[in-house]
Amino acid sequence: MVRVEHLSFTYDKGAKLVLNDINFSVQAGQCMAVLGNNGAGKSTLLKCMNRIHAAERGQVIVDGRDVFQMDRRSMAQQIAYVAQTVETTYMSVFDTVLLGRKPYIEWDMTKEDWAIAGDIISQMGLADFILRNVSELSGGEAQKVMLARALAQEPNLLLLDEPTSNLDPFNQNEVLRIMRNIAAEHQICVVIVIHDLNLALRYCDQFLMLRDNTVYSCGGIETVTAKAIQDVYNITVDIIDYRDRKVVVPL
Repeated sequence: MVRVEHLSFTYDKGAKLVLNDINFSVQAGQCMAVLGNNGAGKSTLLKCMNRIHAAERGQVIVDGRDVFQMDRRSMAQQIAYVAQTVETTYMSVFDTVLLGRKPYIEWDMTKEDWAIAGDIISQMGLADFILRNVSELSGGEAQKVMLARALAQEPNLLLLDEPTSNLDPFNQNEVLRIMRNIAAEHQICVVIVIHDLNLALRYCDQFLMLRDNTVYSCGGIETVTAKAIQDVYNITVDIIDYRDRKVVVPL
């Protein structure tokens, strides 16, 4: 289980808070979508949870331990993070994914590390690229490699900042399906910043909506209403049922 308690952040002391008293929790095996318009603090929230940004106050508790009190290695065993922008790397796909095992290495890679990396590469549909240099891949393919590296960490909390932004529709659905299945199978908490409301409704269990740098609502699919979307995004929509799924239709 992951709990975020009274998390606040500002870039400049004394300036307006970018995140103001954020509180929510995610159960093991759940995927949470972080929703809100540009500037709401979604990406900043993930960076605070991963200590890229130093929070003004608050706590992030992962399996009963405060992330802000962990050493770097312990934190890397608990949390994996995939940024919006794919970093440039000149290693092979296999070696890049294998780097996800770094927090567990004592002296050298073990057979288990190699097996975990190979299994994740297969699950992510990257086997055909295993020896390719990541710098030679398309943006979408490289994004999937970064996701695979994060999964190889076997974290308890996986933070994904717009993981589908560089992917075509097929791979958007494929990656989120894999994320959801791995979260359930390995009891990982997944927190996803995502702009596509319909993808969020299809693949996520919980929904954190941010407005004016604080929590507007948090809960299950019942919290994603036409009124909530109007308030958070300033857009009028209908939410309809189609083939047993809720679909957001802009008006």
